[in-house]
Amino acid sequence: MTVEQNVLQQHSQKHQQTLLNQLREVTGTTDVQLLQQALQVSNGDLAEAVAFLTEKNTKVPQQDETTYYQTSQVASDRYISVGSQADTNVIDLTGDDKDDLQRAIALSLEESNRAFRETGITDEEQAISRVLEASIAENKASLKRTHTEVWSDSPNPHDRKRVDNCPVGLKNVGNTCWFSAVIQSLFNLLEFQRLVLHYSPPSRVHDLPRNQKEHRNLPFMQELRNLFSLMVGSKRKYVDPSRAVEILKDAFKSSESQQQDVSEFTHKLLDWLEDAFQIKAEEDREGEKPKNPMVELFYGRFLAVGVLEGKQFENTEMFGQYPLQVNGFKDLHECLEAAMIEGEIESLHSAENSARSGQEHWFTELPPVLTFELSRFEFNQALGRPEKIHNKLEFPFMLYMDRYMDRNRDLTRIKREEIRRLKEHLTLLQQRLERYQSYGSGPKRFPLADVLQYAMEFASSKPVCTSPVEDIDSSAPPGGTTGIQLPPPSSAEQDSLPPLESSGPASGPNTAPTAVQQQRVPIHKPFTQSRLPPDLPMHPAPRHITEEELRVLESCLHRWRSEVENDTRDLQGSIARIHRTIDLMYTDKSMMQVPYRLHAVLVHEGQASAGHYWAYIYDPHQRCWMKYNDISVTKSSWEELVRDSFGGYRNASAYCLMYINDKKPFLIEEEFDKETGQILSGMDKLPADLKQYVKEDNELFDKEIEEWDILQARKAQQEKLALATAAAASAASSTSTSSSSPQPMSIESSTPDNAVPQHDPEYMEQPSPTNDSKHLQEDTERAIFRVAADQEEKSPEALLSAAIKLEYARLLRFAQEDTPPENDYRLQHVIVYLIQNQAPKKILERTLLTQFADRNLAFDERCKSIMNVARAKLDLIKPEEVNMDEYEMWHQDYRNFRETTIFMMTGLELFQKANYVEALMYLIYSYQYNKELLSKGLYRGHDEELLGYYRRECLLKLNEQAAAMFENGEEPKVITGLGIMNELVVPCIPLLLANDTERDLLAVEDIRNRWCSYLGQEMESNLQEKLTDFLPKLLDCSTEIRSFHDPPKLPAYSALELCERFSRVMSALGRVPTEGR
Repeated sequence: MTVEQNVLQQHSQKHQQTLLNQLREVTGTTDVQLLQQALQVSNGDLAEAVAFLTEKNTKVPQQDETTYYQTSQVASDRYISVGSQADTNVIDLTGDDKDDLQRAIALSLEESNRAFRETGITDEEQAISRVLEASIAENKASLKRTHTEVWSDSPNPHDRKRVDNCPVGLKNVGNTCWFSAVIQSLFNLLEFQRLVLHYSPPSRVHDLPRNQKEHRNLPFMQELRNLFSLMVGSKRKYVDPSRAVEILKDAFKSSESQQQDVSEFTHKLLDWLEDAFQIKAEEDREGEKPKNPMVELFYGRFLAVGVLEGKQFENTEMFGQYPLQVNGFKDLHECLEAAMIEGEIESLHSAENSARSGQEHWFTELPPVLTFELSRFEFNQALGRPEKIHNKLEFPFMLYMDRYMDRNRDLTRIKREEIRRLKEHLTLLQQRLERYQSYGSGPKRFPLADVLQYAMEFASSKPVCTSPVEDIDSSAPPGGTTGIQLPPPSSAEQDSLPPLESSGPASGPNTAPTAVQQQRVPIHKPFTQSRLPPDLPMHPAPRHITEEELRVLESCLHRWRSEVENDTRDLQGSIARIHRTIDLMYTDKSMMQVPYRLHAVLVHEGQASAGHYWAYIYDPHQRCWMKYNDISVTKSSWEELVRDSFGGYRNASAYCLMYINDKKPFLIEEEFDKETGQILSGMDKLPADLKQYVKEDNELFDKEIEEWDILQARKAQQEKLALATAAAASAASSTSTSSSSPQPMSIESSTPDNAVPQHDPEYMEQPSPTNDSKHLQEDTERAIFRVAADQEEKSPEALLSAAIKLEYARLLRFAQEDTPPENDYRLQHVIVYLIQNQAPKKILERTLLTQFADRNLAFDERCKSIMNVARAKLDLIKPEEVNMDEYEMWHQDYRNFRETTIFMMTGLELFQKANYVEALMYLIYSYQYNKELLSKGLYRGHDEELLGYYRRECLLKLNEQAAAMFENGEEPKVITGLGIMNELVVPCIPLLLANDTERDLLAVEDIRNRWCSYLGQEMESNLQEKLTDFLPKLLDCSTEIRSFHDPPKLPAYSALELCERFSRVMSALGRVPTEGR
């Protein structure tokens, strides 16, 4: 066979197996013969093959031994992702009909050879392309929607700036979180990272590609190099992988909004990388067989050992990602044990060599990077769609592979036999223990020791000679009070008992029978009584028992119970010892020589048809786990990884485990400079062409930051200019209105030359006595009148000083008073807010002076003179005495506090009226603004837990409303419900995820679970289509915050109105059960 034919045959095997794997994954059928038959009938059309297998819906006939043997070698491939270097040496024991087989192979190779020379693509690759197209066409028209960007970049580049050497995230460019999870796992393998970064295209790359494969793989390799270089040296917090993703999407021929299967993508990615490195290796070779670094890094070999009718066979196979079944197993070792043994394998090493058939797999060569695919999806024949398996599956941080190695075959078989024997004995012991712990012959069973204890308690109870019915007072009313006591009637007298007469004044002949009936009810219905008679024993007791009988019975019961307890302890101890023996079976040094450390865990959250992917990757240098969730890269822990990855707890579970050989540190070792011996980091890692590429991108980002800063500085300057202009206009207006009356001090004349007129806060201004801050004017006048009454002879300046002290003392009491939530004095006066937040003394003084400088104080001459003194003092304050920027900042914070309060108050009012749609935006903005305020101080805002509770509850209420509309099934309601989810609920989920509190995370889980629960239900095709379209958006775990529309416009409130309304709303919350109070 020529080299070209050998290569073609290898490609043929690889892509035929890919096709079989896809069909098996979709249908859940494991019979290889049946799968091959379906592909033959459908001419390689995957959609028709699925229909053939689904419609057949019959049990597969049990294979006879000959049939099994003919397919055993193919069946072993279900664990294989065959590389182009696959070993094709097989010991053929099928019979003598080899000529026909060789002719068929030759014809197939000749035809494949011709197609390959013409297009560079094998028949199998063309078949895969047709299958993918058909599959996508069949995949419901639900995925034909036009993709819209849900998440947008922050306009502020500082928010997108990388902090120190934090790992760089990857932007989700449209249902591509699978790309991010896989690429980050590979990028953090430093050996793989070096291979990609230092990959140099073949010298003939500038010529026209020889075939379509080169035309596709080499550009992808270059884009992957560019992406990796940005992940190494970019100044950005996250980078855009769009170019590499687009090449992949073109290959998959899918719509851009479809969420690809990750295992399929990973297979394709490794195939492309393998091909790209193979092209380079073939060009560099000099007469010797080329070495492909991708094959050496990710591919291993195992030996399939089988037996049939006394004849043994061996078959060496190559594997990449090793698939493992999850259903029915509790940990990774159980999955591996089941995967390594197929059928009845006792005959493989038995002396009789009986006719039983089966095969074992033994690893002969493990790759440095060992990847396990956890099969968490199965096809539901009844529903006609795949479903996710949420079972819990544990896996270790350190995995020892010695027991699966071919060189330990004999020792492992001995240990497996010993474990099998121990498990059989364990089963017997557990069954025996179960008889002790679940004793009885009826449906209800109890521990035998407890049964004996109950019998002993019954025997030793106080004897009662009367009937349990007779000793109850028949005249006692149901309420438990006693009436007239009568002697207990005999059984013969009960039927002829005359009506009882009550001694009460209201009793009569007509009421007596009714009273008797009412009094007798408790006798027959004791649950209607409120208490038992005092002389009735707490438990049933024997009526007659002698001391001798009791002594003998107690002696027997004590002895039996002691025997049962001893037997139970012995059984439990034996079971524990067997478990410990099994656990320690492979812990001797000889079976701990092949250690593999967990490098990455790829997690899927959601259902089979939709979900979100992220990765946990171990950082050996910081000795911690990192969570890579699209653009978000955060520190994590083993506990969080276990919670999200083991399964059985939520919709999240691991679907891929990546282990690395712990004895090959080069996989994760940093690169050193050959001259200085220093570790290379950042841009120093990159070759010259990629350094230039990253440098240019960083320059673009620096320019973006510079332009942003210039723009913000210009806006700030314009705002200051507008503020100064408004202040000057206000001053000019006040001058014209006050020129008609004489003033003791002219404000304009006393203004220093270097002082810039300042615009006072709007809640401090008094343009008219009826404005929103009228109460402020009244407070000021009240303070002046009280001081003037005590100090009539004082000058205006002394009166001003005394009035300010009096007003400050009043407000200080408010600030120090411990008030209920509905009475918030900060809303009444800015000074209370400033005192509680420890504002500087100069800020307080200027604010109080501004209050007393109000032009609209009473027309009383004393008030006017005090007002003029206050205004003069304001004008005399020099810029170096009071920092006006700081003064404005404090008052801006107070304005923000008032606005946040109005948002909060409005949102709570709407929530109480069950108007959740309108309430949500108010609650969202109030929470966000309040969080910014609280970041500056504890008293800058409101109760964060309270706002968080109602924000969360509002989202849950909207989710319930939307789900109810969806369940209704009517088109208008379904559209409205999904509109609520898409426009309101889904954009707010990242806010809850970013907050990262347990209650918020549980709320998100509840929302998602409600919609995921519909996946297993029967529904109309149009509803299924809408659900399939909606779920990927709901399950996207990105914490990137959506840019919302402008906040709702707020009405104007005076301080008095605001306080009253706030008090009313907060008082109403006291009647609402809330964990946030």
